[in-house]
Amino acid sequence: MLNLDDIRKSSELLSRGQRLLVFCHANPDGDAVGALLGMSFLLEAAYPEKPVIILCKDEPPETLKFLPGTERITHEPRMQEGDVLLFLDSAEPKLTGLHESHAELFADNVQSINIDHHPTNSNFARINLIDPNAASACEIVAMIADVLGWDITSDIATCLLTGVYTDTGGLLHSNTSVQVYRTVARLLRAGAAQQEIVKHVFRTAKPSTLKLWGRVLEKISITEEGGAVSAVTKGDFAATGADYSELTGAIDYLNAVPGMRFSMILSERDGQVKGSIRTLRDDVDVAEMAGKFDGGGHKKAAGFALPGKLKSEVRWKVVEDDS
Repeated sequence: MLNLDDIRKSSELLSRGQRLLVFCHANPDGDAVGALLGMSFLLEAAYPEKPVIILCKDEPPETLKFLPGTERITHEPRMQEGDVLLFLDSAEPKLTGLHESHAELFADNVQSINIDHHPTNSNFARINLIDPNAASACEIVAMIADVLGWDITSDIATCLLTGVYTDTGGLLHSNTSVQVYRTVARLLRAGAAQQEIVKHVFRTAKPSTLKLWGRVLEKISITEEGGAVSAVTKGDFAATGADYSELTGAIDYLNAVPGMRFSMILSERDGQVKGSIRTLRDDVDVAEMAGKFDGGGHKKAAGFALPGKLKSEVRWKVVEDDS
């Protein structure tokens, strides 16, 4: 649960700021974009005299561009004296993709607020509003709005419900708690465009996306440890014409293989190999697995990144002939 005193301190900090800069993590997903936009709209209504700058290192994926305000997202932060910074759905500075190019954003003297649901969050801001029991950052934003008495309009509700839906797999993942259903009901009452979300996020796929997912499924291998593993190279992205963001969702198909302890997709991008790990089992902690590679996340959904590239390898072994 969030500390109510910290929420009120955040409100006081925001009220003293001259400009409000709102960030989410790089390569944003539905929760990141939904929280980024939903919080930005809430701030504009609560502090109409203050400029609100919406920032993300990368463009949102096409499937999320139906959300109001995506055209306002900028990519190059320029800090000024008196700025207050908000970081959403970002467990640590490096996930913003700005920790090296704009290290000043994370200096000790910066007035900043960190809103997140990842248990691995490094509490890097001046005020940290972290709830690892929440299924999404958007769920936390909705909670903060209600505590502070901020009005959730239909546009804001649509942004926040998008994040709740995407981080729970359309309310199918095991993190869909009673509180998630309460949040969904709250946002629907506020006018969230549920069917628009379902259509764009879950029922829309470009040919390039389907081709990329086909390559993922074609390359599935089952490991001795009980994992369903696949990989996509730079060549796969080039051959299918797919963007990196189009890989989102493919891992759910690997996770559907019966009897698996975990599923993992490896992908090449920007001189790194990124790993996404999922599990449906209570006795497997994929965040611990990702932590061995300096990654992190949740017990049932985590990721990591390593410098390098993928190399295909085939192994054979001789076993006793029982025939």
